[in-house]
Amino acid sequence: MAQDISRGVAVLGCGLIGASWAALFLHHGFDVRAWDPSEEARTSFAARLTRPLGQLGELGEGAAQKGRLTLCATLREAVTDAAFIQENAPESIPLKQALYAQIEAVPGAATIATSASGLTWSDLCGSMTNPNRLITAHPFNPPHLVPLVELYGPDTARLDHAETLYRAIGRVPVRLKKEATGHIANRLASALYREAVHIVAEGIADVEAVDAALVNGPGLRWSVMGAHMTYHLGGGAGGIEHYLEHLGPSQQRRWASLGTPQLTPQICDTLIEGVKTACHGRGIPELEEERDAGLMAALKTKAKQT
Repeated sequence: MAQDISRGVAVLGCGLIGASWAALFLHHGFDVRAWDPSEEARTSFAARLTRPLGQLGELGEGAAQKGRLTLCATLREAVTDAAFIQENAPESIPLKQALYAQIEAVPGAATIATSASGLTWSDLCGSMTNPNRLITAHPFNPPHLVPLVELYGPDTARLDHAETLYRAIGRVPVRLKKEATGHIANRLASALYREAVHIVAEGIADVEAVDAALVNGPGLRWSVMGAHMTYHLGGGAGGIEHYLEHLGPSQQRRWASLGTPQLTPQICDTLIEGVKTACHGRGIPELEEERDAGLMAALKTKAKQT
């Protein structure tokens, strides 16, 4: 399944994730045909690409010749002769399955890569004529700045092709050996968030303190080294073997004390008020700008180290 950039990429779903994907493909020289069932989403799509395209330009990567965007009035127009299909529909099994049926009604064999975060490949492929066309290709938000793409599917050739494609646009693909709800990264993030909620619910610390501890402690370390390698270094000269032998019991004691909070109305109210306090009056757009600025600074630093 050789990569054919001349045939372009179909981006289905012109929301937040679709816009980020489209900007990324365009920036790296791929032509993009975008479609959304909402005329309003299609009409505003080009304008909503300005910000991510500008951010990618600031990062200084990409093709000399940028791709061309075509807004399609129908799904058929978007997927006809597409080399690759990036699907970003809402997280609904019936909706996605209906979408795949429409795609399969159009002649072609392009890989359908779903950005689904909470749904597995098995959840989605059941009604397809050729389920091997479907792969999971879950990005982290925003995809044009966070490099991770989590891949899963039964067709190794399609996964190989997808991995080559994603590496060509500067992503870091990882493969699951078997499917799991939440894939890899969201499972890790959910485990961390569960304990973050537990700490607040138990009155150990407030929302702002929990987030400050994460950002200025393990989060800083995890941005350059994963959990397993971090604990390998935590074992000193003896590495992970020494850590597990001598500090493993203390890790188990911490595991035993971790909580399993329930999102009761009272806890939800506490979390909501805590987040409002931590925002210090900043709205979502301002927080997104701060997040993106921090991500871009981190990416620029990483680029200098490679």
